[in-house]
Amino acid sequence: MFENLRHISRYRALISALVVRHLSIRYRGSVLGFLWSFLNPLCLMLVYTLVFRHYIRFNGVPNYTIFLFCGLLPWIWLSSALLEGTNAIVASGHLITKSMFPALILPLVAVLTTMVNFVLSLPLLFVFVWLAGLEFHLTMLLIPLAIILQCLFVFGVTLATSTLNVRFRDVQHLLANALTLLFFLCPVVYPVESVPERWRFTLDLNPLALFVRSYQQLILDGTIPNMETIGYLGLWALGMLALGNILYSRYHESFAEML
Repeated sequence: MFENLRHISRYRALISALVVRHLSIRYRGSVLGFLWSFLNPLCLMLVYTLVFRHYIRFNGVPNYTIFLFCGLLPWIWLSSALLEGTNAIVASGHLITKSMFPALILPLVAVLTTMVNFVLSLPLLFVFVWLAGLEFHLTMLLIPLAIILQCLFVFGVTLATSTLNVRFRDVQHLLANALTLLFFLCPVVYPVESVPERWRFTLDLNPLALFVRSYQQLILDGTIPNMETIGYLGLWALGMLALGNILYSRYHESFAEML
């Protein structure tokens, strides 16, 4: 792990340049350009609000649109980072086979690029909070802590899946289907209270659900997740980082041959 951290530190200028490059080319050729970073989550929010507010009707949730936005933004970051990062090493195989390019930074760039999109979308969420006349809680100052924990967690998972995807190309397809299931196992479109009491333990054990719930608590409820939740998420972040590093350290020397 320390060797991989040294690689990240050594190539930090390259990582920054690649993140900027990915952000600049993502919407190249489109009329609205970078505005799609705000419009994509906004469109999703409008669709889910229509379905779950007016069709299925979660009327028991006050300020449902804000509630939905609080959950959608971290979920979009997580799912986008995993989908892009899992295929990052395979998609850039020409760099690895022709040079001593550090494959480790490719999934990291995907995580950081999607994180920047998430951070830039937060002001749009705050505008909705202001328009709804809601209070800006001091707990919002703890959002950077949630971002750091989620970044570490997502990078660990992405490093593991991108490594495995080099050996087993089925991983990227399995992940896309798994994310569909995991989306509905997180309280993004429904409140925790709507889950039957005997099944709520699944939300308490699911780190993805806890990340989503943490943002909802910090922004909408004005409460701080309890120390058990913070410690649990910290353990998941460190655990996934360790797993990702173990898999990468074991298989990265064979990447050029498999690609």
